[in-house]
Amino acid sequence: MTDEALWALGRGTGITALVFLTMSVALGIATRSGRRITTLPRFAVADVHRFVALAATVLVALHMTLLFFDPYAQLRLLDLAVPFLGAYRPLWLGLGTLAFDLLAVVVITSLLRHRLGVRTFRAVHWATYALWPLTIAHSIGNGTDTDHEWFLTIAGCCVLTVAAALVWRARPAFAEYADARTPSRR
Repeated sequence: MTDEALWALGRGTGITALVFLTMSVALGIATRSGRRITTLPRFAVADVHRFVALAATVLVALHMTLLFFDPYAQLRLLDLAVPFLGAYRPLWLGLGTLAFDLLAVVVITSLLRHRLGVRTFRAVHWATYALWPLTIAHSIGNGTDTDHEWFLTIAGCCVLTVAAALVWRARPAFAEYADARTPSRR
C-alpha cells in the first residue's frame, strides 16, 4: 500500500469514526429515554446503538493502525496509548489518544457488564460524555481537512446531532426508562 493510500485511508476512517461515534452517542441517549424512535422499539434502538458503537470502535482502531504505519504521521506505539507525547500537534493528538483510552475503558466495561453490575457499567458509560467532545476536538484540531467545506459540514452535523440529543435529554420531560418510574399496581 502506498504512503498516499495509507494517509487517505487513515483520514477517511477517522472521519467515518467521528460520524459513527456521533450516532452512538445520540442513540445511547435515545436508548436511555425508554421511548421508541420512529417505528423501532427500545430494544432495537439499543441493538443499533451497540452495532454503531462497535463499528465506531473498529474504525478508530483502523484509523490508528493506518496512521501508525503512515510515514507522514510518524506515530510511535507510545503515542497510541499515552496522551500528549506526540511530535505532531501534541495537544490535538493527545486529545485523540485520551479519547481512545476512554473508548477502551468503555468497551472493556461493556464486555464485562454482567460481571461489573449495572451501576458500575452506567457510571463508566458516562465517560462517553467526555469521549465525544475529545473526539470532535481531535478531529478539528489535528485533522488536515479542516479547510475543506465538506469536512466542516460533516463536523457541524455531528455537533448539531449531539447538541440536539443533549438538549432533548436535558428537557424536564425526558424520562429515563419511563416505564420503570411508573408506580406498580398492587
